[in-house]
Amino acid sequence: MTITQLEYVIAVDTYRSFVAAANKCFVTQPTLSMQIQKLEDTLGVKLFDRSHQPVIPTEIGEEIIAQARVLLAESEKIKEIISDRQKELSGELKVGIIPTVSPYILPKILNGFIQKYPAVKLIVWEQTTEQIIQQLKLGTIDCGILSTPLHESSITEIPVFYENFVAYASKNSKLYKKKTITPDDIDMEEIWVLNEGHCMREQVLNICQRRKATKGFQHFEYNTGSVETLKRMVDMNNGATILPELALAEMSDKQRDRVRYFKSPEPAREVSIVMHRNFLKRRMIEALKNEILDFVPKRLRTKKKKEVMEI
Repeated sequence: MTITQLEYVIAVDTYRSFVAAANKCFVTQPTLSMQIQKLEDTLGVKLFDRSHQPVIPTEIGEEIIAQARVLLAESEKIKEIISDRQKELSGELKVGIIPTVSPYILPKILNGFIQKYPAVKLIVWEQTTEQIIQQLKLGTIDCGILSTPLHESSITEIPVFYENFVAYASKNSKLYKKKTITPDDIDMEEIWVLNEGHCMREQVLNICQRRKATKGFQHFEYNTGSVETLKRMVDMNNGATILPELALAEMSDKQRDRVRYFKSPEPAREVSIVMHRNFLKRRMIEALKNEILDFVPKRLRTKKKKEVMEI
């Protein structure tokens, strides 16, 4: 049994295809298949049901693959011990980030992070919360940046900041006529919300204490995953929406006039860096967290006088 064989097995389990796994491992498909066959011969069991498409692990294969992931993670810690002894951070850091956070922090921290850590290659994907959790469990990303708490026993969460929610209202909205608002002031018939699958949608519905499905303004249902699109819909079609506070940074004075803050305790989202419980690359992840904290305003670093919305 070799580390390489275990890597090949995990790749097939992750991508459910011998061809795709071989491509990801930068080997030919016959080479990968031969090494997995050798491991199966050594163990005396079949790890995959090859008659099924896409390929799936056998019952015993699932148990062995789960242990293989643990073994590989432990072997990576040897490299991490060496890296920790070196002054310069180096290597790849694969990050998943939800699209309602990404545009408001990534452009602000990217150059600074690259300048401080030129030997680190940052690889970032915009993904939903569900996709990030799945990728962490599979080991295809190192960490995620998303809203918490997740209530996932296999995931470690490090809260980084607490971002207030604000209302963004057209002049025709009842909210526009108020200086500050409460959740009771919100009329869901005029609120534009993200489509299902985005955790911020659930947080907005929680602010309004309305879990049931809602339609868009004036009997029009619009599905979007973009906070910026919600803002434009208010600008051009009236109504109102709920935005994260960092989305205000690029607003014009005219747009800022449409922003209404909630009375204390203000609804907020907890944004965390999350990892699998057996996570590696601790120094890189810590460096990324510090870079975010350097950018985030001080008032967002505490949850005092805020009510954290559940996902």
